[in-house]
Amino acid sequence: MTTALITGSTAGIGAAFARRLASRGHNLVLVARDTARLREQATELHDRHGIEAEVLTADLSAEEGIAAVEERLGDRTHPVDLLVNNAGFGNKGRYLEVSMADELTMLKVHVEAVLRLSSAAAGSMRSRGRGGIVNVASVAAFVPRGTYGASKAWVVQFTQGAARDLAGSGVRMMALCPGFVRTEFHQRAGMGTDNIPGWMWLDADKLVAAALDDLARGRTVSVPDPRYKALMGVVKLAPRGLLGGLSSRTGRKYGPQ
Repeated sequence: MTTALITGSTAGIGAAFARRLASRGHNLVLVARDTARLREQATELHDRHGIEAEVLTADLSAEEGIAAVEERLGDRTHPVDLLVNNAGFGNKGRYLEVSMADELTMLKVHVEAVLRLSSAAAGSMRSRGRGGIVNVASVAAFVPRGTYGASKAWVVQFTQGAARDLAGSGVRMMALCPGFVRTEFHQRAGMGTDNIPGWMWLDADKLVAAALDDLARGRTVSVPDPRYKALMGVVKLAPRGLLGGLSSRTGRKYGPQ
């Protein structure tokens, strides 16, 4: 039976990955900061699907948290076959309205943790000749919109480049780029969502099902919804200057309130 490790597993997209993978018979390593929520989640998934669910409490904004997950990914006696780097957050405010400490924390979680955990997993997977890594980015990666979008753009570029270098090794890597998903993300960041049109919201469970299908097909970037695929097509054609202005106005309209 294969094992999947999911960061940020207790809510939103991470929880949807846990539910979907457990229903397919995968054992799980659940990673988040809240031990009580992790244990509750592990018990529920074990009771419902009969899988083994290991709990690993770790804060990926701290060195010891990243190191703990790196160590688990490097365990050759209990290997991880699929890594889902899902942990992430948003900061409320525009550039220079957010403290430097908070900006650096975001980069620690979105960039350093993704790099280190992907590398720990890929090294072990390559030696076995199989494995998969899903790095959760965002459609924000494709528009010029502050530190959050920049960090997710790094995730996409890193994942595509690493996937190319690992071609033929049996290890697949994919950047998942969702749009608006009903999770705790906006609430935790103090962002209003009442003015976001209903058609822009995605269902986390459907998104994860589509993402896993894309990973199986060998795609290195997944935008798992026709609506956002169409929007990204427009983004590719739009001049960068115009796109910057539009993304700034959209951020004010649909972003932090």
